[in-house]
Amino acid sequence: MGSPLSLCVVALDPLLEAGAVSALSGSPDIALVQPEATADVAVVIVDRVDRRELDLVAATGDGPHRPAVIVIASDMSPAEAAEAINAGARGLLRRHEVDADRLARTVRAVAGGDCTVPPDLIDGLLDQNTETDTYPGVRGHGADRGLDERERAVLRMVADGRETDEIARELCYSPRTVTTVVRDITQRFRLRNRAHAVAYALRTGLL
Repeated sequence: MGSPLSLCVVALDPLLEAGAVSALSGSPDIALVQPEATADVAVVIVDRVDRRELDLVAATGDGPHRPAVIVIASDMSPAEAAEAINAGARGLLRRHEVDADRLARTVRAVAGGDCTVPPDLIDGLLDQNTETDTYPGVRGHGADRGLDERERAVLRMVADGRETDEIARELCYSPRTVTTVVRDITQRFRLRNRAHAVAYALRTGLL
């Protein structure tokens, strides 16, 4: 077993912070650290997704250790989800959907380079052009063409937190094909990883 993932919890409300710390304290592969310490993942807990909260998300992800950021909010519209992704979030959760097991799985997913978004928010994001000028520093780069149907299907499932083998089974592809599809997308758009690919596609309306 490798070293545990280091995780910090950031919240404007101390009660929300205490609840998240309690939920994660029982996971043996997750080590809780203070926000100022080096962390692989940061969980940012907010009541709503507004300008102050988005600034907190951006500042957390742009900190000296650049942790992957998960945002937990009381509720989020597709537009607010898009803003959170633009601010640097790699995982989105609603508070009423979160339990200790789901939160721990989301932490592991984003630490591994995945991007997780609730399915209904994915559908809402796909219905709109989500690119904004609020946080231009976290955008990807342009490309000559968009995504084909196979690429769209794979990225939808990556965004939903599915593993490569699971995506392959459901879409009747080989795991190697799924890996190749994601690699081709990241190379074509000059993106860093799977999480960056999903966030970029959602932000720019490619999906």
